[in-house]
Parts: sequence; C-alpha cells; structure tokens
Amino acid sequence: MEYATVEIKVPKAMQTYFSDDYVIESGEELKRNALLLYPYIHKNVISHGRAAEILGIKKLDLIDLYDEMGFPYFDMDISDVMQDMQNFRDVRKVLA
Repeated sequence: MEYATVEIKVPKAMQTYFSDDYVIESGEELKRNALLLYPYIHKNVISHGRAAEILGIKKLDLIDLYDEMGFPYFDMDISDVMQDMQNFRDVRKVLA
C-alpha cells in the first residue's frame, strides 16, 4: 500500500500520539485511520467500500471494526424501521 503524508492540526496535548516516536500497538494504526475516515462515511462523502479500499481491507472487515468501536452500519431508529416495514407491506398488497 502506498502512503502519503498529511498535516493535520491537533491540540498540543495530542501531539505525542501522532509523532513518529509513538509506538502503535498492532491494529491500533488501522483503528486510528478508520476513525479518521468515519466522519466522511457518516456524511456520505465516501462509502464504507471506498473507505475499506483506502485502508487496504475488505468492506465487511471495516464494518466489523466500526461495530467493535460502537459505530453501527445501519443508523436507523425504530420508527424508520417500522415505516420501512409498512411501506413494504403496502407495496406487497398493491403487487398481489
């Protein structure tokens, strides 16, 4: 995988965690990079699939990673689910 250097502005107290001498545990770098991409997924700028490509992993692995961190793949509340179910029932009646 090819890498690029990107400058970001962080509070001074966070500088330690982004410096080259900070030792990242196995998997922590992937989590950090996934977290940096999550706002773009949440705002529909990029898809989970595209984020997975950028990170060099499978889409389902990224979805599992976000799930472990508490970010659901589906962000519908129960009223949205109930409305979708009702829409499905209405369409099924029309087609029957």
